[in-house]
Amino acid sequence: MAAARPPVRLAVLGAGSIAQVVHLPILSRMRGVQVAAVADRDAHTARTIAQRFEVPTVATSFEEVLTDDIDAVVVCTPSNRHEDQVRAALQAGKYVLCEKPLALTVEGVESLLEEKGAEERLMVAMNQRFRPDSVALRQFVSGGELGNVYYLRTGWLNRYRPRGRTWRDRKATAGGGAFMDLGLQMLDLAMWTLGFPRPERVTAHMYAGPESEVEDSAAVVVRLEGDRAINLECTWNLLAQRDRQYLHLLGSGGSGSLSPLAVFKQMPAGLVEVTPQIPAARENLFTASYRNELAHFVDVVRGERTPDSPREHLVLMRLVEAAYRSATEQREIEL
Repeated sequence: MAAARPPVRLAVLGAGSIAQVVHLPILSRMRGVQVAAVADRDAHTARTIAQRFEVPTVATSFEEVLTDDIDAVVVCTPSNRHEDQVRAALQAGKYVLCEKPLALTVEGVESLLEEKGAEERLMVAMNQRFRPDSVALRQFVSGGELGNVYYLRTGWLNRYRPRGRTWRDRKATAGGGAFMDLGLQMLDLAMWTLGFPRPERVTAHMYAGPESEVEDSAAVVVRLEGDRAINLECTWNLLAQRDRQYLHLLGSGGSGSLSPLAVFKQMPAGLVEVTPQIPAARENLFTASYRNELAHFVDVVRGERTPDSPREHLVLMRLVEAAYRSATEQREIEL
């Protein structure tokens, strides 16, 4: 009989909303995983969340949890802390799953990629890649079944909800507003779906409300090699009854869209719907994407999978910086 594998021991850095709603509920119930520590600057929050999820070790600084018995860390802190915490975790020999963005600047991402083990042990939490419908649509594109995919339109429009100011509303801590929060996820999904082609030019328009440090809405066009384009829009303040999230792509031999997943292909007999049947899930796409992402990360820690190259996030951050520059200077930026 094969010996039982020891559990993967994880530390969660940051006990805010994303950790409470997503990471801790999923990880605390995942077979073969032990959430061994939670760290948060707010001692009361750290203790409360640790008790709720039965986490044995509580800390108020992330350095305290980088001990020999921890295999990996999940970084869920405000964005301006990611770079230093990821670097410290890599230097301590840990596997790292970092919520986006990896760093707030191109230079920050470049610096992290130079750390020993970054290619093998660093994974950025782009959960949209792990949606079952996203995976299915990408397979049609990568397999060439839709011909030359020359245009992709995507967006994430969240309806207006009154809320207090948080770290996400400050440029120094978040690095940006709706584009950094929502747009970066959809930009990554678009580039990943297309196989990360080389971007050539970026044009962006952004709107910030009165007295706001960061943008509430953004519209971005990215021109890609091969005369292809991505059109992206995002907002925190959609004045409508419900949120909207979508992706549509056009190819010379077909088209596809999310959500719901729909794929059409030009065949000799005419246009045929070839949408694959995805098994019905017991949870929504949001939860399923995070569960798949976290399971993938655990497999990376066990040496059973390899992470997507973190160098893709260098491309993303160059696009982000170009978009903000385009919006500020009101002109197209060449890359």
